[in-house]
Amino acid sequence: MKKLLLVIILLAIPVIAQNKRPITVNDLWAMKRIGSFELSPDSKTIAFSVTTYNMETNKGNTGIYLIDSDGKNLRPLNNSKKNESSPKFSPDGKHVAYSLKGQIWISDFNGNNPKQVTDIYSGASGFEWSHDGSKLLFVSSVYPDSKTQKDIEQRDKEQKESKVKAKILTHLMFRYWNHWLGEKRDHLFIYDLKTNKYTDLNFLKNHDIPPLDLGSGNDYNFSPRDNEVAFTMNAAERVQNSTNNEIYIINLKTLKEKKISKSPGADAQPIYSPDGKYVAFTSMRTAGFEADRKELTLYNRKTGKLKDLTPKFDRSIGEMIWSPDSKTIYFTSPNEIYNSVYKINIETGKVKMILKDHVNSGLTISPDGKTIYFKQQRSNLPYEIFSMNNDGSNIKQLTNLNRKLLSKLEMIPIQTFWSKGAGGKEIQSILVKPPFFDKSKKYPLIFLIHGGPQGHWTDDFHYRWNTQLFASKGYVVVAPNPRGSVGYGQQFTNEISKDWGGKVYTDLMNAYDYALSNFNFIDKKNTFAAGASYGGYMINWIEGHTDRFNALVSHDGVFNTVSMWGTTEELWFPEWEFGGTPWQNRALYEKWSPQRFIQNAKTPMLIFQGANDFRVPEEQAFQLFTSLQRLGVPSKLIYFPDEYHFVTKPQDARLWWNSIFDWFEKYKKE
Repeated sequence: MKKLLLVIILLAIPVIAQNKRPITVNDLWAMKRIGSFELSPDSKTIAFSVTTYNMETNKGNTGIYLIDSDGKNLRPLNNSKKNESSPKFSPDGKHVAYSLKGQIWISDFNGNNPKQVTDIYSGASGFEWSHDGSKLLFVSSVYPDSKTQKDIEQRDKEQKESKVKAKILTHLMFRYWNHWLGEKRDHLFIYDLKTNKYTDLNFLKNHDIPPLDLGSGNDYNFSPRDNEVAFTMNAAERVQNSTNNEIYIINLKTLKEKKISKSPGADAQPIYSPDGKYVAFTSMRTAGFEADRKELTLYNRKTGKLKDLTPKFDRSIGEMIWSPDSKTIYFTSPNEIYNSVYKINIETGKVKMILKDHVNSGLTISPDGKTIYFKQQRSNLPYEIFSMNNDGSNIKQLTNLNRKLLSKLEMIPIQTFWSKGAGGKEIQSILVKPPFFDKSKKYPLIFLIHGGPQGHWTDDFHYRWNTQLFASKGYVVVAPNPRGSVGYGQQFTNEISKDWGGKVYTDLMNAYDYALSNFNFIDKKNTFAAGASYGGYMINWIEGHTDRFNALVSHDGVFNTVSMWGTTEELWFPEWEFGGTPWQNRALYEKWSPQRFIQNAKTPMLIFQGANDFRVPEEQAFQLFTSLQRLGVPSKLIYFPDEYHFVTKPQDARLWWNSIFDWFEKYKKE
């Protein structure tokens, strides 16, 4: 009888497995994506935004949902098609405010009686409640010298109706990321709900507040007594050459401001302690470098003294929140392939990890300080909301929005391996096996190279470079974190600057060789590589330096370092990475330019480029494609006229994924 039962069980296993299938592009875009969330003042309810996409309409929609803080009673706050987002409970807990059509709206706790609160022509985004619930702090795009909203509206109308569309440029930077910069700047506004009065806190300032880059979603906050606001601003005359974001405080009665930070690097995320004694913020020491270690700095509001709380912590501070008793700060930090959660005692400076695994963000703490709420994602789980005790124990998953779809998909959790890089340095790589993996079979390899270059591959559910989707067609995926990656100490991160094709190339190729030598399920005759941004640069570098791969994919990658300097927007980036301008250090620009080695190209390459990518402009892709075509190397350029550094539209993404798989399939060997 026992033998018969065992046979029945064994026969059932393949049937269960066959009920699942590999993930597809349509599955990726069918996932419900959780955005921001907030805990109600009484800790009983969580409000959060959810974005869904429709492949056929090629559009997305965001709505707001509520769930009890124990994970029960999920229900919509609203169920419209109007894109409500960024829910925030009023301090008294009776209402929920949210963003809709560029304005701030408010409804009852249950979603009833929605009404528009702000009606400001220049728009209201990224809002915060004052602690007493009488004011709203938000960002609006204005002409710095405009005294009235009518003036802004009139100037916009004149520009729109003008038959002359020429752009007259007299200074840098004139465009940023994916849009052109005009005369407008983002300013902080206060809206008084009692008087219906708007106040531009940054009137006449020709600076964006918060800054365009190197900031956070927490770059402005009310003081506990609501008499002051702390904010981040880069006041440099030439922002394109400066990373010197500074922390300021402004008195809301006198509108007098004061700079409280002193670092020549980027400072951000000013947060008042609940007792009002301190302002905590992140700080970089190095000017002109975007990936320096972010320290946790404490400003004493009484003495004006600054204190570095994390001098011995060799990781970078991410998001942070205060404990209600003002004795502890909880924060996230890149840590190997994870984004881990830590806490620090502000008196002793003692740092303790409370949650290591997976990618965690959105830290929120209950008013009693006992429970931390956060989002977590993994390679086989999109972001969901979790809770845990303040010591990291009793972790609970509260939402499970994609349970039904995920139950149909076969996705094998990631594993990692370490290999020797340049100089014998240990390099960590992620390995993802294809669905229904059979160790007796051999599988082609996709070798992924991350961007940044100061970034890292993590245990996340990425919506563009999804390792599970790359593996879905029967590939083994290897994604190394070579020199330049974050999460392995600042020195490790630093060692890519001025050495773009040096140690990092050795790290990558050693990881590749290690994988082929140690995993006999990888088909050595069928290996492929892909990367974007700096990853695209490295693909272009690989093209001129090795023929290890059957085919390559370069997405928005740097090809000509000199022309890249002259067409990108943030000049501090190439000038740090290559030691100055091209006329100051032309030898280094030339040394690490893939263009210099393109005559060695042999490997078929698929190239992607977005027209609105002003970080790595389109001329890089055009030069690369022209060179490959002139050399007779099989190549294809897919150009998106309405995308930028990322592919963001569902149908464009479907084309992107299908084109990659078709390209690799074309160059597989029997």
